[in-house]
Amino acid sequence: MKILIIGAAGMVGAKLTKRLADEGQLNGEAITAIHGFDVVEASMPSSGSISFAASAGDIADQATVEKLVADKPDVIFHLAAIVSGEAEVEFDKGYAINMDGTRYLLEAIRAQGDDYCPRLVFTSSIAVFGAPFPDKIDDDFFLTPLTSYGAQKAIGELLLADYSRKGFVDGVGIRLPTITVRPGKPNKAASGFFSGIIREPLAGQEAILPVSTDVRHWVASPAAAVGFLMHAATMDTAMLGARRNLTMPGLSITVGEMIEALKRVAGEKTASLIRHEPDEAIIRIVDGWPRNFDASRAEEVGFKADADFDSIIRAHIADEEQAGRLAKAG
Repeated sequence: MKILIIGAAGMVGAKLTKRLADEGQLNGEAITAIHGFDVVEASMPSSGSISFAASAGDIADQATVEKLVADKPDVIFHLAAIVSGEAEVEFDKGYAINMDGTRYLLEAIRAQGDDYCPRLVFTSSIAVFGAPFPDKIDDDFFLTPLTSYGAQKAIGELLLADYSRKGFVDGVGIRLPTITVRPGKPNKAASGFFSGIIREPLAGQEAILPVSTDVRHWVASPAAAVGFLMHAATMDTAMLGARRNLTMPGLSITVGEMIEALKRVAGEKTASLIRHEPDEAIIRIVDGWPRNFDASRAEEVGFKADADFDSIIRAHIADEEQAGRLAKAG
């Protein structure tokens, strides 16, 4: 089995690559090769039984994308995207990467012919939904994104469904919650503060909170995100029918509840490093985001969520300690 990961240098892509390498198989079939592609070369693991390759380029370049699928990978994970805040500011860049790049990928797969039909896992976003919202959004709620990023992901969902209907790909689109706690440095995502208010205080650094503590959001851990991807790559897509895109399970939680969880896990002193500094641009974006979901359709076909936010924080601490970025507690 050959696997292509587009967006392999990102946090989720790196964790997915490691899990695939550790397990060495997917759906009972031995993995023979993993190719990681991104705008910069990903750091790939080593394994005696798997051939690893890393390359860098621009997914908005059609020739580059055609080369990626020339050897007909069996499973393709499409994680690459310009994140929400950057897509809102860099309008042309957002559409080039998030829309054109996705279509180039689908067209490159279609051009292979010869009954080539790989499993394509596409990471969409809850940003495809726009206000006004019901108390809980289910999979029958219409897509009316209120950001360029959300519009680009909604277009990707439609393309994935149509190319699957035509038999060019066997697609699964997973609308990810906001992934938190993200390790490393902040990115340009408008949602970045959801990780920052946990990650920075745990590292002894001040964190800026740009929205009020009563903001409610839908979140999941990095480990849950990798679990979603793995399940999407191996599930029986006959269960999905023509509706190839699903909202992933998550936790509906307020910023205030996140901070209370941080206090329980790491103490008041750590939580006191959070400083409220309103940012009107981020407030406007976040105000248009959904807050709660009924993800029963995804749960019914086997996707699993985190238990609680305290567990997410503890898992982040354990990962950071293992990586040597935090001193071990106690």
